[in-house]
Amino acid sequence: MKKYSKLILAALVALVFIGTFVFLWKQSQPQPVVYEEFTPEVKDIVKSTIVTGKIEPRDEVNVKPQISGIITNIYKEAGDMVQAGEVIAKAKVIPDMQQLSAAQARVRLANVNVAQAKVDYEREKTLFDKGYVSADEYDKIAQAYRQAREELTAATDQLQVVRDGVSRSNASASSTLIRSTITGLILDVPVKVGNSVILSNTFNDGTTIASVANMGDLIFRGNIDETEVGRLVTGMPMQIIIGAIEDQRLNAHLEYISPKAVESNGANQFEIKAAIRFNAQAKSAKQIRSGYSANAEIVLAEARQVLAVPESAVEFSGDSAFVYVIEGAGEKATYRRTPVKTGLSDGISIEIKSGISAKDRLRGPQKIADEKAE
Repeated sequence: MKKYSKLILAALVALVFIGTFVFLWKQSQPQPVVYEEFTPEVKDIVKSTIVTGKIEPRDEVNVKPQISGIITNIYKEAGDMVQAGEVIAKAKVIPDMQQLSAAQARVRLANVNVAQAKVDYEREKTLFDKGYVSADEYDKIAQAYRQAREELTAATDQLQVVRDGVSRSNASASSTLIRSTITGLILDVPVKVGNSVILSNTFNDGTTIASVANMGDLIFRGNIDETEVGRLVTGMPMQIIIGAIEDQRLNAHLEYISPKAVESNGANQFEIKAAIRFNAQAKSAKQIRSGYSANAEIVLAEARQVLAVPESAVEFSGDSAFVYVIEGAGEKATYRRTPVKTGLSDGISIEIKSGISAKDRLRGPQKIADEKAE
């Protein structure tokens, strides 16, 4: 019994040894090289680039007050449409004390002059009625009286403007009423009731009461790398993709390329601007907000209905390009290295101008066998 057990154990050891040897021998044998195969096809090849940027109105106007004062009323808010001349807010004047004193002094002086001119006029009129003075002398005194009254009116208007921001004679053109200078959409109202505001002068830009823009005239503004800017020309068509609006592409055309580069993250880039066109299928301009991030797709070159192959099937050597044409089939297949003339490439497919036909089969990259899961 013990003798049989030893024989069985020895047989098992020998079997394991032989099996291991056979497995290692098979693993050491070279595997046949298998390549991917491609057939040329006729297709469109488009080489494009993507430019990141944002959407903004072509003209955005900051509405500023004509006086310094305090905001007492705000009649509009961001998102409202306004017409040119429509009132946005109202301000209460804070008079400058020096100007106020000068205006008050001018009114007092004008009153004195009017009183004296009136006395002179009445005296001259009495003498003229009795025929003691000539008409020429009378007309001069009457004209001086009228001029004195006009000066009093002007001085009073100036005092009212300095003190109240508006005069009675020009109430419709009140500088306390802050009006929009253009027709458009209010983008922002950065002030509140009670805020102090100042008018624009040589020392400051003044307080912005509201930002108004025509949202029907939008542009795309972005930057393109110096390696690609040389291929751009004004008038080129573009496709604008706005991330915040799904399934929406806007047509645009390039209208500006900056002549000067700016450095960004160590690279030289050029600013570009494109005018956006709205069509019947596009969303209304009201649905597009100023400052939306967007991508512009620019077609740099295109070739329509040309013979193309995957670029991975082409071997480049210096200024020459080659493909391997498959001749035969199965284990007897051979590969003929054939020179070709290439054209436009989009990074995936490349145009073949000559050297092969649509009936040829081409060798591609070597297939890599998937490893078996342990």
